[in-house]
Amino acid sequence: MSGTTAKGKTLRAGLIGVGAMGRHHARVLAGLDGVELVAVVDPAGDPAGSAPHDVPVVPAVSDLVAKGVDYAVIACPTALHEPVGLELAEAGVCALIEKPLAHSVEAAVRLVDAFESRGLVAGVGHIERFNPALQSLRQRLEAGELGEVFQVVTRRQGPFPARIADVGVVKDLATHDIDLTGWVTGRDYASVAARVVSKSGRLHEDMVAVVGQLTDGTMVNHLVNWLSPLKERSTVVTGDRGCFVADTLTADLTFYANGAVNTEWEALRAFRGVSEGDMIRYAIQKREPLQVEHERFRDAVLGLESDIVTLRQGLRTVEVSAAVLESAHSGRTVDCAPAHDAAAV
Repeated sequence: MSGTTAKGKTLRAGLIGVGAMGRHHARVLAGLDGVELVAVVDPAGDPAGSAPHDVPVVPAVSDLVAKGVDYAVIACPTALHEPVGLELAEAGVCALIEKPLAHSVEAAVRLVDAFESRGLVAGVGHIERFNPALQSLRQRLEAGELGEVFQVVTRRQGPFPARIADVGVVKDLATHDIDLTGWVTGRDYASVAARVVSKSGRLHEDMVAVVGQLTDGTMVNHLVNWLSPLKERSTVVTGDRGCFVADTLTADLTFYANGAVNTEWEALRAFRGVSEGDMIRYAIQKREPLQVEHERFRDAVLGLESDIVTLRQGLRTVEVSAAVLESAHSGRTVDCAPAHDAAAV
């Protein structure tokens, strides 16, 4: 979409990859105010017709760079994030890289260094941060509405996605929960203990259960799998005053307050076990998270104040996911306390 932004400039954008996620990025980029999608990169062309009909599909990143783009979205397989990202950084092109940032901690570090050393804007597509339910949850936690936070529990399960071949469920799905947990609580991971199984006959794990602890002592539990016919995306935060339940499939946020009224009906009290308080489902504006993510990144490229997921934050998520896999393979709890200053990320 042409048109201008608040700074009066139309940014030229490119997209690398037209798979399942790439198609969504192409749709949003094609209609994003102040941005012109100039080309899509895919060595195989565009057999699925994913790109907008008037946008050319070119075979290589160098062809995209030659068109003079301000930034590019990297939505190719995870194993290619590093070489593609390094090529863009070398060319002086800003980048929004789909999560996870890279397939290994070492590769993620090289990407951070490449973009930071050149002063380029770069971010990671941890889309759950832009889910309305989680954004509202974070604001309420920051305001102290829950009091002390005791526990964060996430469940992310559903059928196996045929589109994923190069990573397992930890790097593809659990990275969502690792990132959102640190983000909504404002805390980092201190340790993790995990178990994985592989039942689908593929190279990588397809189920993981994680028990972790944040740096302030908050308990964390993640259940993630590709083996369930039930599709579930749930984040439950329990604290001093009750619990918040965020359903990121529907973008609903519900608060269950601790009871303040005693139940005098003895039979009912025995059945329920505890005194229940009010339940509130909040009315929140529900914008598409991918649209918001793109708007924020566009603004960051323009030099406007904007809240994006930085490469250093993406690196931290890769570090914790590596600790999860290390724990699963070693059978022991792994210390993953941050070696860096949390304020720096």
